[in-house]
Amino acid sequence: MTVAGSPRLGPTLLPWAGIAGFLVVWWLLTDGLHPAGFLARFALSRSLAALGRLMLSGELWPHLAASLRRIVVGLAISVALGLPLGLAVGSLPRFGIASAPLFHFLRMVSPLSWTPLAIMLFGVGDAPVYFLIAIAGMWPIVLSTSAAVASFDRRLLLVGRSLGGSALEVARTIVWPSIRPQVATGIRLSIGLGWVVLVPAEMLGVDSGLRYLALSTRDRLDYSELAATIIATGLLGVAIDRVARWALS
Repeated sequence: MTVAGSPRLGPTLLPWAGIAGFLVVWWLLTDGLHPAGFLARFALSRSLAALGRLMLSGELWPHLAASLRRIVVGLAISVALGLPLGLAVGSLPRFGIASAPLFHFLRMVSPLSWTPLAIMLFGVGDAPVYFLIAIAGMWPIVLSTSAAVASFDRRLLLVGRSLGGSALEVARTIVWPSIRPQVATGIRLSIGLGWVVLVPAEMLGVDSGLRYLALSTRDRLDYSELAATIIATGLLGVAIDRVARWALS
């Protein structure tokens, strides 16, 4: 017997079922089966208790805010650089052909390979972190934006102009809705890369951030707080992705 509305409930409940399944497996491996040694150090019950303790004590929030500030600033630089470059590559064929070898070369260089240069240029602190996140996140935006512009049907521009739309109105009501899905995909990929780069980048002489907190808990051999920091890092990353998807929808 099919319950009315169940097709709608399925997509809503399935993600939570996946999360619940993961937590059950984690609990079984670290609590339920009473393991000894390495796994016991990361018991789910202790990790969640440590996360609550870090939140209630206020110790987590300054580190979370510092990481959030760095990722937002770095990604803002990525968008500010990648979006115009992508528009230029997609709309100017000669520029796209001329710049393709250089852009592909730079794209294939690991973002963390720029670390020595970032330190020489900016010293230590937040500035090199911004640089590394920006250089990592720029290329997905360039590629997705250029592909969207190159595949855009120019005849739609003629339709908009024939209807009396200004250049700004045509860009807002025709061009942007057409290229937005691919641009949004590029920005979301940029967020993922920037978040991955943030973790090692926060080793460049900073005294705050989730990576700094994780290293502190490791040095203190507090494995439950280390697991709690990892959970907080993942939750913040998911929250940033959700906000970006909402903003670009």
